[in-house]
Amino acid sequence: MKFPKDAPKRRVIKTLEILNFKIVRAGKHISMIRENTDGSKTHLTMPNHERIKGSTLRTICRQARISRKEFLKTYERV
Repeated sequence: MKFPKDAPKRRVIKTLEILNFKIVRAGKHISMIRENTDGSKTHLTMPNHERIKGSTLRTICRQARISRKEFLKTYERV
């Protein structure tokens, strides 16, 4: 499966929230954080654009340590 070319920002954020990320700051970029079971935290930053490109989604998933399969499976449910 491929990442969507131009994913709506709200749908991407909703997908990440289902994957336990929370928005901590929003300006030109959106910062999100997830607290892991071992007490560590995973941070991610994404541009605050109306549509998110597939290549940017790939970078976001790498930053967030989320597999493509896990992201797309959750994205399809949103």
